[in-house]
Amino acid sequence: MSSSAAPRIRQVPATSRWTPGRLRIANIGVALVHIAQAALVLVLANGFAVTVVGDFQNGPPGTDAFTREELFDIAFAPAVALFLLLAAADHLLVAAPRINGWYEANLDRRINVARWAEYSVSASVMIVLIALLTGIVNVYALVAIFGANAAMILFGWIAERDTDPGRTDWLPYVFGCVAGIVPWIAITIALVGAERTGDVPGFVYGIFVSLFVLFNCFAVNFVLQYRRTGPWRDYRFGELVYILLSLTAKSALAWQVYAGALAG
Repeated sequence: MSSSAAPRIRQVPATSRWTPGRLRIANIGVALVHIAQAALVLVLANGFAVTVVGDFQNGPPGTDAFTREELFDIAFAPAVALFLLLAAADHLLVAAPRINGWYEANLDRRINVARWAEYSVSASVMIVLIALLTGIVNVYALVAIFGANAAMILFGWIAERDTDPGRTDWLPYVFGCVAGIVPWIAITIALVGAERTGDVPGFVYGIFVSLFVLFNCFAVNFVLQYRRTGPWRDYRFGELVYILLSLTAKSALAWQVYAGALAG
């Protein structure tokens, strides 16, 4: 057999402990945990739902002539299962035999396209559910919150795609942070207003604080990976941290929502 016919072997950096096989096992294991959690939520949860409304103008601009209509209900158990299953699908996809090679080749280039695509939807579903729990039920606000969060994730995708060794462009990261803080500002305003006029359940504050911290952990991991700091010099180490952070954040939201609103 000639040398040109030899199979191509992906070269993992010599310093990397996270070989293709180990990352593949991690992705499959985390996917199975997500699937199990989604099944438990669907089986155990009640029918808790929040109604989304729309305010439609029926008079001159600048007046209070509006009609409020109830548009649809968002049932929380299926929505929680959705973001868990989206994550599971992503992890199983990149572990699949044919696609795993593409995934590993991207990791060699210091990018994970599948991660950004999944986060742009799953994390945006998560932030919408948090907003609903704080009383943001207007369809226009929810669409904007979803879009701002998705934009944050997509800026991360651009930052990874356009970074070459020795050249770091922080502008996409900064723009992503600007987009990403907008939903949290809206949620903070809603929480402060609700506290002044009523009694906000404690689990809502728990979700707000824990998920805000966890969302920012993703940003910190990005910086450490981007700057190749310490063990993050190995891109695969940062990839493993992303996998574990995703599992932690999604599990934390799922079970806090279950304990506060879906149990019984």
